[in-house]
Amino acid sequence: QVQLVESGGGLVQPGGSLRLSCAASRSIFSFNSMGWYRQAPGEQRELVGQIFRFGSPKYADSLKDRFTVIRDNAKNTVYLQMNSLKPEDSAVYYCKASDTSGNDYWGKGTLVTVSS
Repeated sequence: QVQLVESGGGLVQPGGSLRLSCAASRSIFSFNSMGWYRQAPGEQRELVGQIFRFGSPKYADSLKDRFTVIRDNAKNTVYLQMNSLKPEDSAVYYCKASDTSGNDYWGKGTLVTVSS
């Protein structure tokens, strides 16, 4: 069973930066894609950014200028670098991995709060 563990969430002021981590229990080479999603209270879960085994990363249009997904193959970890944070970025951020058999795996999420 694949485990994904997110970390790095917390309270940050507007305009600040935060880097989230998603550590996988096996090599991230084994996944077709890994990505970050977020869900604010009362809202649907939405895609933030996604990287693929092959091809270019994909981002939500509204976030691509501020958010970047970074992979560290040696550490089996995917990061989400978030810059110029806004209060509307406050949400629980989830890591997702999709394997070559079509299975999706989710982490439990990490809470990000952007507030002064």
